Amino acid sequence: MKPFSYNKKEKLKSRTQLEAIFSSGKTFSVFPLKVFFLETAATQTERVKAGVGVSARHFKKAVHRNRIKRLLREAYRLEKQNLHEQLSDQQKQIAVFFLYIDKEMPAFEIIRDRMKDCIAKLQKKLSPEK
Repeated sequence: MKPFSYNKKEKLKSRTQLEAIFSSGKTFSVFPLKVFFLETAATQTERVKAGVGVSARHFKKAVHRNRIKRLLREAYRLEKQNLHEQLSDQQKQIAVFFLYIDKEMPAFEIIRDRMKDCIAKLQKKLSPEK
């Protein structure tokens, strides 16, 4: 696997996994992102299945929602290596969903900084020594 890719196998698309994340998963916020995550069974080939979303309530136009989702996917793609390494070491698999909760169009630098913070906080929550 290429280290800076975000291919089809890594994307969270299963409706049952999405429903499980939102119903029984854990959550935390690093404004303007809210992160939902759930440890999954070790049947998948990928360590992390990730998805992104934006509220249609705050961004009425699909063009704006799609722009923010592109920014979120790009920030995740660039910052995911440490998370993948940790999960490989621990032999864990997770499904994670990043939700943008602010009401204004973000700059990529802000999204990337917050994504870095989200992934660090996620690593801390997944580490066995608490």
